[in-house]
Amino acid sequence: MDSTIASPSTPKWNVDRPFLTGRFHQETKATSGVAESKGFSMDLFGPGVDKPIGCYPAAIQELIVIDDLLCALVGIEGRYISIRRVHGKDDSVTFQVDASMDLALQESAKRIFPLCESYLLINQFVESRSQFKSGLVNHAFSAALRTLLLDYQAMVAQLEHQFRLGKLSVQGLWFYCQPMMGSMQALSIVIKKASASNFIGSAVLNLLQSQAKAMAGDHVVRSLLEKMSQSASQAYLGILERWVYEGVIDDPYGEFFIAENKLLQKESLTQDYDTKYWQQRYSLKDDIPSFLANAADTILTTGKYLNVMRECGHSIQVPVAENAKLTTVGSNHRYLECIKAAYDFASGELLNLIKDKYDLMGKLRSIKHYLLLDQGDFLVHFMDIAREELMKKPDEISVEKLQSLLDLALRSTAAVADPYHEDLTCYVERTTLLKRLSTLKDLQISQIVSDSSDLEEPVSITGLETFSLSFKVRWPLSLVISTKSFDKISVNISVSVSLQACESTTLCSMATTPRPSET
Repeated sequence: MDSTIASPSTPKWNVDRPFLTGRFHQETKATSGVAESKGFSMDLFGPGVDKPIGCYPAAIQELIVIDDLLCALVGIEGRYISIRRVHGKDDSVTFQVDASMDLALQESAKRIFPLCESYLLINQFVESRSQFKSGLVNHAFSAALRTLLLDYQAMVAQLEHQFRLGKLSVQGLWFYCQPMMGSMQALSIVIKKASASNFIGSAVLNLLQSQAKAMAGDHVVRSLLEKMSQSASQAYLGILERWVYEGVIDDPYGEFFIAENKLLQKESLTQDYDTKYWQQRYSLKDDIPSFLANAADTILTTGKYLNVMRECGHSIQVPVAENAKLTTVGSNHRYLECIKAAYDFASGELLNLIKDKYDLMGKLRSIKHYLLLDQGDFLVHFMDIAREELMKKPDEISVEKLQSLLDLALRSTAAVADPYHEDLTCYVERTTLLKRLSTLKDLQISQIVSDSSDLEEPVSITGLETFSLSFKVRWPLSLVISTKSFDKISVNISVSVSLQACESTTLCSMATTPRPSET
């Protein structure tokens, strides 16, 4: 979880009353310090032990062992079965029996101990991961585990009822416990890994799914892990649903795989029309759920589209049918179809918005006229009236004067009928055309020139070599018409201006050069 995410703290009331939870049975008692100071260890004693169990007949021992095992199954020490914490290992406990117990009963009890240890581990995980700081996925996973433990405790209660009726033996207890052994141990493995790495969010979901795949040979265990994965993913899918259907990140604990940079606000768009807002406002994190990995970019883009429309004052929400809600994940991949449908709707609405309200095609036509020189007559006129200014050094050129001359050239040609002719701007670079070409990596100039830094600038360059044109593109059209494309187009403009200047110079030279007299 992101450390910057503030979560509510656990109420002090819960901390001050540990005996209201199941964990207190394994905690060191306050009196243990007194006992150990007298040379005794509390780990060696179970509660209420009067004399070794070996003093009793085998039939009585079996009854005592069954009673202790029923307690151990719900994490409570018996008279002759005690719980010892393994020192040096977190959250690890083991069960021990009285050494004088009948050997056959000892072996029978030890076969059931793994189930008792799994219950303790799962119950402890449920208690610790139900706190606010653990996140929504852990909350949902803990809720599913708690439901499983309720069924488990109901089974133990039924076994106890059979024992009170005198119908339960040690072998019978093992018979009824055996079916749950594999499932509980599989869950305990997941919990150990999740606890050791302090997993939250998508890491928990990935762990559950990987363990389910690893248990492909055991249908019962795999079905249980898949069910747990679906239960844990419901909270995550709730966050995902709001993002792809509304463009809102409702992620109070920072578990979602899309990060939001709240420092970039709509107000910044008035000064910056490039794609910085689009690229940096929302971005992908590294921890992506495996079942969403192939659709991560689509999910990110869908929410971005909805946010762009909201920033433009065009609030819209993807229409959601009941069967299109993202509630479960499964092998049918229906959730991917819902995501694709949301993407198609959002992209279509955004395209219609920028085409109709912001006249995308009109802007593209203007760019074609001016920057691709589809109607380049204005450039010839501009070069004639601005030649004197362009002959100066770049530092001496007045860009404001060039802009005024450019506006005059546009009004003197057919371009004046273009509603976007005022968006055409000019600027003067500080480097030559060759230097700018060397910075365009996709042109692979590095194959010709080993190092662009070795390119020497001419001693004297003029505006004829550094002049170029650009076009004002405002949000949200800047998403379609990027500034990077203008960088490449500006090179073409500079080449055209240079060629136009060469042509004019050549024509002037030819006009002023006297013709040889006819012989």
